[in-house]
Amino acid sequence: MNEAAEAQRQRFKYQDDDIIEKPFNWKQVIRLLSYMKPYQKQLIPMIGMMLLGTMTRLAAPAVIILAIDDAIDNGGNKGKLLMFGGILLVLYIIQWVANAIRIKYTNIIGQKVIYDLRQQLFEHIQKLSFRFFDKRPAGSVLVRVTNDVNSLQDLFTNGVVNLLMDCVQLIGIALILLIWNFQLGIAVMITVPLMFIVSGTLRKRIRFAWQDVRIKQSRINSHLNEAIQGIKVTQAYVQEKENYKFFDHMNTINKKSWDRASALNQMFGPIIEVTAAIGTLILFWYGSHLIQTDVITIGLLVGFANYIGNFWDPINRLGQMYNQLLVAMASSERIFEFIDEKPTVEESGRARMLTGIKGDVNFDNIVFEYEKGRPALKGISLDVKAGQSIALVGHTGSGKSTMINLLCRFYDPVEGNVRIDGLDIRDVTIESLRSQVGIVLQDTFIFSGTIRDNIRFGRLNATGDEVEMAARAVHAHDFIMTLPDGYDTEVQERGNVLSMGQRQLLSFARALLADPAILILDEATASIDTETELKIQEALKTLLAGRTSFIIAHRLSTIRHADNIVVMDHGHIVEQGNHDELMRHGGTYYGLIEAQYRFLSA
Repeated sequence: MNEAAEAQRQRFKYQDDDIIEKPFNWKQVIRLLSYMKPYQKQLIPMIGMMLLGTMTRLAAPAVIILAIDDAIDNGGNKGKLLMFGGILLVLYIIQWVANAIRIKYTNIIGQKVIYDLRQQLFEHIQKLSFRFFDKRPAGSVLVRVTNDVNSLQDLFTNGVVNLLMDCVQLIGIALILLIWNFQLGIAVMITVPLMFIVSGTLRKRIRFAWQDVRIKQSRINSHLNEAIQGIKVTQAYVQEKENYKFFDHMNTINKKSWDRASALNQMFGPIIEVTAAIGTLILFWYGSHLIQTDVITIGLLVGFANYIGNFWDPINRLGQMYNQLLVAMASSERIFEFIDEKPTVEESGRARMLTGIKGDVNFDNIVFEYEKGRPALKGISLDVKAGQSIALVGHTGSGKSTMINLLCRFYDPVEGNVRIDGLDIRDVTIESLRSQVGIVLQDTFIFSGTIRDNIRFGRLNATGDEVEMAARAVHAHDFIMTLPDGYDTEVQERGNVLSMGQRQLLSFARALLADPAILILDEATASIDTETELKIQEALKTLLAGRTSFIIAHRLSTIRHADNIVVMDHGHIVEQGNHDELMRHGGTYYGLIEAQYRFLSA
């Protein structure tokens, strides 16, 4: 693999993808099973049917013993033989009905538990802070909600009940065998401890093998998500072959990982089969001796053989169940890792609602760093009065967007405070804060759905007329009406049927419909043509009246009418004032204007 592929491999190796080096933890099993607690009423008939089915299964060999000893061995009594045959038929019918009802309830409960777990995981992920998503690709998060949760379905729909059923059956068979003939019972079960000792050495290896499978699948999803999102760049630079080679490399590693885990799983079967064969040999060798010495009857030996056959089946299933449990643990550890992740931005216990604000904003000696030891903002202080329009300008990486992120409380500062109307935003609820702040980003996200639904995302209870008014205000109405179904035109994820400028207009309408007290435009007009931009500038004079606004723009002509232009450089505010004041000062802002003028004139 060449250096480029190796670089990609390193890019997709994340901290959350490390194998979790923890011993098998039964507390985690109990935590997983606690998701069944809300369905206790449905569990009662399910367990009842499970016990009934197991009891009938245990009773069947005893009836066969009686049939051999009382009906066949004693001269062939047809009446008794028919009676025992009828009893067996009734037992099998009861067992069939009980199993059918049990399966019905287990499927219902299992699907409800999976639904609850997926809902909780998705809800929690939505509450996590931006720092969480900064460290993980979308595909890595996606695989937790889909693949890892799906891998628990067998555990909840079959595994738990089968575990109980097999344990009851094993205990029942062991007791019956020991009661009927203690010596023969001990003899045929003497291989069980040896089987558990041998199979026990595989457990840790199997658990880590399935964890490794989940990690490889997560990396494939991460790469696949990025490959699809960046398909235009891939094709533009003719890197399809390199991308294919890297995906093939990851796919091959995933296959090998799966084969390794599957091979370890398959080792349980032969261990059980060999143990069962040895137990059967012991049964007929020692059992024939006991028959010859008149200690047991032929019927009892046949009954023992039936019970032994029923004894090894649940042990085999328990081995498979343990493997299934290991797979489930590998996934549940990854799921609970996300669920246990605490947001870095949390509401305090005294958080209050932020309502009816004027729009005063104060940044007080803000220090912030995305990575420890590399501050993005260094002691920023800025006072903004309600209704003012503030333009943030500066070179890329100067800290403009970081200030916006702190105002929306996507992150919390390391030092200092951000206040709205004198209230520290850490003392108000996050929902009420963000409902007061509207934001239009340069990279506009369009959801799958209609144009109307995308605009209404700013305020879900808005009427059709209000949606249209917002669209007209930003001059989006005209292009919307040229679409096949107007406002009811369906668009796909990211709005690929729309131009970048059209997507930004929809985002603008979405923000205006929310009617926030504070409006943020982060390079919001970067992809709009000059004619449309002029129309928006006219609309903004009315729309921004009485509303505090923050405008980030590299196209400096769009912010010359701002009340205050804040010039930033490497995390510092180097100067501020209106356009005329800054031009007279002849500082950094003047240099930016001159540079842009020379660029446009070239």
